[in-house]
Amino acid sequence: MKKIKYCCRNFKHGSKAVYKSLKTEFPDMKQKKKDCLGECRLCTKQCMVLIGKTEIVLAPSPEALYEKLKSRIG
Repeated sequence: MKKIKYCCRNFKHGSKAVYKSLKTEFPDMKQKKKDCLGECRLCTKQCMVLIGKTEIVLAPSPEALYEKLKSRIG
């Protein structure tokens, strides 16, 4: 899987817990925290990450986002 990028402004929606959980479970996977990913219209409403340069993954809760990412990792 490509690098997962997190918007630090989205951490209040719960993506920080997802970041920490994936870092613990998959320490070799590349993850990066960015101050802003420029996807504010999506980021302000729900949990969000960016995979690679273009693929956005959205979920209504941190748990749902974690499960989506975990199934992508395999």
